[in-house]
Amino acid sequence: MKFICLGYLNEATWNGKSDDERKRFMNECFEYHNELQQAGHVVGGEALDSSRNTVTLRLRDGSVDVSDGPYVETKEVLAGFNVLEARDLNHAIALMSKHPGLKAGPFEIRAADREVSRMFKEHQAAIGTPSLAMAVRRVNVVGAKTNGA
Repeated sequence: MKFICLGYLNEATWNGKSDDERKRFMNECFEYHNELQQAGHVVGGEALDSSRNTVTLRLRDGSVDVSDGPYVETKEVLAGFNVLEARDLNHAIALMSKHPGLKAGPFEIRAADREVSRMFKEHQAAIGTPSLAMAVRRVNVVGAKTNGA
C-alpha cells in the first residue's frame, strides 16, 4: 500500500537554528531516507519551499481568488512529503516513527486513495498520457542507459 507522509515544522524554530545544526539534522534525515530507500519503501517525496512563498487558490462566486500564504495560519507548516510503500498503516507508522524529521515537527500519514488513483490511471491511459510514475521510470531508465549502466 502507498502512504503519503506529510511532514510539518515550525519555520521560526527552523530559521533560529545555526547552519551547522540544520546541516546535522538534514544529514540525519538523508541517512534514514537512504535506509528506507534501500529497503524498497521510498516511492517518492519532495521538500517544500518556505510557506512565505505559498499561494492559496479558492473558488469564490465562480472566479479564482489567489491569496498569499498557506490556507490556514499555524505555527507548524507543511515542509515536505514522502510517499512510502508499506504493508499497512501500522507498518507505515513504524517506519515513520524512526524518522529524524519528528524532531522538527509531526508527520501526518494517510493511505493513498486506491479508487481515485485507479480512476486517474484509467483516465491517463484513455487519453494516452503516461502516469507520472511511468514518466519517472522512463527518465531513470534512459538516464541509466546514458550513464553506462
